[in-house]
Amino acid sequence: KALLRFWAADRGLSILLGLLILIIFVLPALATPTPGLLSRLAGDVAFSLLLVAGAVAMPEYRWMRFVVPPMVALALVVRWASVATSSAHLAAWREISSLATLPLFVIIVASRVYRPGPVTRERIQGSVAVYLLLGLTWASAYELLHILRPEAWTGAASEAPVSQTWIYYSFVTLTTMGYGDITPVHPIARSLAILEAVTGQLYLAITLARLVALHIKSGEKG
Repeated sequence: KALLRFWAADRGLSILLGLLILIIFVLPALATPTPGLLSRLAGDVAFSLLLVAGAVAMPEYRWMRFVVPPMVALALVVRWASVATSSAHLAAWREISSLATLPLFVIIVASRVYRPGPVTRERIQGSVAVYLLLGLTWASAYELLHILRPEAWTGAASEAPVSQTWIYYSFVTLTTMGYGDITPVHPIARSLAILEAVTGQLYLAITLARLVALHIKSGEKG
């Protein structure tokens, strides 16, 4: 109960953000060009902790208490089964399970960030966490498409890319930076890239407007 109360408070958003920073920025920076077993295990452990944190940090919606924990448990089983067997078939199911859970985490965290109340430091950190979760969601979509259709990409993606490659490409697309070292050529790949770029711009505009409105409203009440 104490753990659930901690996650129910906004402090849990800071821990979630810390795990996302570890997965997206720290571990890829420490990995070698051809990551070994230890590096891949570290990534899987960090992602598993993220899944558990997202399952615990559920909002007040009752239906999510029946949906999220089973999906997270299934995603953990599939992920570690793919680690144990190194099967391409299980690797595809690993990304499918990630695509089933990460959007739910976006909804969970966003519902806590955008709810009425004062704009705290933790809620701002939560809004950053939503942005990073969006990037991870598209990274899983890109990796799944590459497993199913390797010819959907040209450039650096044709050189046996690892998960860090798709995280990099996802955030380059989300921020509309577009270095051009990885190029989508399949229609689905292009549609995903366009959708992510538009989502990234809309999210920043909507989040800024919502947090400013909440700050003004709480100031008027004060």
